[in-house]
Amino acid sequence: MEGRSKNKSIAIVGGGPAAMMLACSLDSRKFNIAVYEKNAALGRKFLVAGKGGFNLTHSEALELLTNRYHPKEFMAPFLNQFTNVDFRNWLQTLGIETYIGTSKRVFPKKEMKPIEVLNAIEAALKKNQVDIHFNHIWKGWQNDELLFEHQQSNLTLKTDIVVFALGGGSWKVTGSDGSWLSYFNDKHILTLLFVPSNCGYQINWNKDLLKLVEGNALKNCIFTCGQMAKKGEATITQFGIEGSGIYALSKSIREQLLLDNKASITIDFKPELSELQIQQRLEDNSHLTIKDILEKKLNLTTTQIQLLKFATNKEQYHSPAILSNLIKAYPLTITDFAPIDEAISTVGGIALSEINERLELNKLPNHYCMGGMLDWDAPTGGYLLQACFSMGYSLAKYLNEK
Repeated sequence: MEGRSKNKSIAIVGGGPAAMMLACSLDSRKFNIAVYEKNAALGRKFLVAGKGGFNLTHSEALELLTNRYHPKEFMAPFLNQFTNVDFRNWLQTLGIETYIGTSKRVFPKKEMKPIEVLNAIEAALKKNQVDIHFNHIWKGWQNDELLFEHQQSNLTLKTDIVVFALGGGSWKVTGSDGSWLSYFNDKHILTLLFVPSNCGYQINWNKDLLKLVEGNALKNCIFTCGQMAKKGEATITQFGIEGSGIYALSKSIREQLLLDNKASITIDFKPELSELQIQQRLEDNSHLTIKDILEKKLNLTTTQIQLLKFATNKEQYHSPAILSNLIKAYPLTITDFAPIDEAISTVGGIALSEINERLELNKLPNHYCMGGMLDWDAPTGGYLLQACFSMGYSLAKYLNEK
């Protein structure tokens, strides 16, 4: 195709991970590629995600990786086309070396900062002759042309192909505010209100208990909600509870909250011991106090012991059967989500029934949607970014070959 004229224009609305991957992967000999970003820089959410340790993807086998997504049937084709191994190899071509941490998560080499990763991707965009237009806020359509607000003026754009990568509804400071939902509703495209995912959850703690345990972590526990379980950790907060062990249960917690305005979770404080083994240690007390047994024979933390105390009366606290059951399945009731703006990600947005397998809107030919603006879910741990990069690559591959 060398020397072929650029006979198609493509506008990418949004400048996050999915958009950047698409723009890097499109054939610039075939397309005039332009990105329209509402902020003054690309990848704002990408950089915010890097503040807590820049987890790019996860190293687990593809089948396991795919099972982390809901619905996995939607995400599987994109992951198959651009796997976590492909992602690492692509980053390496940009000069971004990665390593696998002890959690099997993938990070850029230790001395590399998030902005350096972003700069490398921006260099790839420049090499691919991508035009980037900053401070362009998409405001819907006008006479079937894209309408943007730029420098307090409105302008319209006619283009052959449009790809929306507008992000979800969390972290408004980065530009992902979900304000675009109404524009799709006006086109009779089904949208779903955004709901928090991978967020903290409200628990109505006893005030006296909270004074003793607030800010403390529950580590190496198994957290369960419905049919979902995750080994990890979580931190007790004044609002409730948050952390990787809880984030992974978001789908089940969300379903229960939306149905009953509450959700039930349990925590296994000692996953390596059975309930019977715990009960036997409690019964074989050798004249030790219950507190000594819990600390010395079961290695429970002060926080776990306080939780047990406040969940029992004196008689129950001294009952090996009751206490062993509580240690293996400590119950908590969740009463609400954290505010959506504090969530790491969201579900909702464009209903998956509105797009085909190529991410094209059924009701708007040559208009595509991808990334966090679609109604899918995944836990933290690199899965969110991997999905966005996989969708961007897969769509580019399809358009290049179309």
